[in-house]
Amino acid sequence: MRRLFLPGKLADTVTLTGSDAHHLGYTLRARVGERCVVVDAERAVASMEIVGFTADTVTLRLVERLAADTESPIRLTLAVCLLKSDKMELVVQKAVELGAAKVQPLESENCVARYDGKKAEARRERWQRIADEAAKQCGRTALLEVAPILPFGEWLAARPEEDGAAFFCYEAEEEKTLGAWLAETQDEAFTVVIGPEGGFPPAEAEQAKAAGFAAVTLGPRILRAETAAVAALTIVQHVKGDRGVRSEE
Repeated sequence: MRRLFLPGKLADTVTLTGSDAHHLGYTLRARVGERCVVVDAERAVASMEIVGFTADTVTLRLVERLAADTESPIRLTLAVCLLKSDKMELVVQKAVELGAAKVQPLESENCVARYDGKKAEARRERWQRIADEAAKQCGRTALLEVAPILPFGEWLAARPEEDGAAFFCYEAEEEKTLGAWLAETQDEAFTVVIGPEGGFPPAEAEQAKAAGFAAVTLGPRILRAETAAVAALTIVQHVKGDRGVRSEE
């Protein structure tokens, strides 16, 4: 069933407007009597039935509430230096599927892709739309936030405490593996930092270390940035989240 996200709370009757109403009524050509899954701002989930349309609204009636919270027990932030457009879109989509709560796009010295002013916000809005659609497709009960693009140094100085313990994947690190670092921490929130296609320059790597970020290796082979992002998120979820060791305990 189609999954929709409400900005407010579930009620016995809900009226959709905007893009969701348009998508149901005009793109999907939904009919009265069809059902969809609705998730509210507090992650409550329900099966709802379409009971009416106007030109720009869809009215839903609650059928049953569902016990279906699919969020990870850990908070994951992916801070990723700007990649070429299609790669960045892929990373955002996969971050949603792997349970991340936020994607923070960063400008690094070695970034090939760069956006200024209105173009930067337009890109962020596009990535947010991709994230929202991915959340609906994979059955999330919370939407991932795509934050505004920030310069790497500025983000280091102002990173929220709620984003937890942080590490960056660094090709010059040969000893400390991500698995070993995870075994040393008891945090419930993690920030995964991925460099640009050209890798982190030494100065930025030292900046990150000075800010308390651990440098880790993902193995002997150099991974593409988009592969490193998916691999790192998967490892963290396997060790600390809901895709492996922890979920089986």
